[in-house]
Amino acid sequence: MIDLHNHTILCNHSKGSMDEFIKIAIQKGVSIYGFSDHNPMEFDKKYRMDYEEMEIYENWITNLQTKYPQIKILKGYEVDFTPIICKDKNDKVFSRNIDYLIGSVHFLDNWGFDNPEFLSEWNNRDIDEIYKEYFETIEKLVESRLFDIVGHLDLIKVFNFKPTQDIKQFAKKAIEIIADNKLVIEINSAGIRKKVGEFYPSIPLLEMIKNYNIDITFGSDAHSPNQVGFYLKEAYQIAKQIGFKRVAYFENREKKFKKL
Repeated sequence: MIDLHNHTILCNHSKGSMDEFIKIAIQKGVSIYGFSDHNPMEFDKKYRMDYEEMEIYENWITNLQTKYPQIKILKGYEVDFTPIICKDKNDKVFSRNIDYLIGSVHFLDNWGFDNPEFLSEWNNRDIDEIYKEYFETIEKLVESRLFDIVGHLDLIKVFNFKPTQDIKQFAKKAIEIIADNKLVIEINSAGIRKKVGEFYPSIPLLEMIKNYNIDITFGSDAHSPNQVGFYLKEAYQIAKQIGFKRVAYFENREKKFKKL
């Protein structure tokens, strides 16, 4: 199995050693494992590494690659996309010698909509408008051409606030743009652990993704060793049932595939 979305203690909201993560990945039958911790940036510093820690993070992964030759260990970042933060393509994060970048949307303006600290803000806004703004931001993320993978496509549903309209109507244009730009979408199992209680993306969105011939990958979004490979077998089974035939991963920003 492939599991490309995982964090480390450097993000300040994860626990456990990287060795523990790798050992459990091996036990669970993961053959390609990626660390993709939150990128440093000047905003929301509480939940991410500092710029000077990037070298430490990357060296830790390099050492693990030598220590555990029985599993392919990849080096990436999960980058929090906002139109302002990602405007400069020469940012320190984008120039790193890594395998892949996951682009994710966790903020609408300065509101961290998936952070329980700011849950009350949901009561101050129109839910349909939130979904509209979220997927418009996903479109901008894709159009930036900075990323390899789109992270947890429908993360906006995390607290189980659902729009009055079909979510496919909100997501359709973003999915079309993802297809046009040949980005990969991850099936992320972390939603099972959240209030929404389902994978990101939902099965209806995955069916749409399949119809657009978009490639997929997988991530457990682990923030502790016991979350490594979380519901990964079930995610694989769902992907097979929908009709996906291959899984994407990246080495040195080059897309590669394994049979599903």
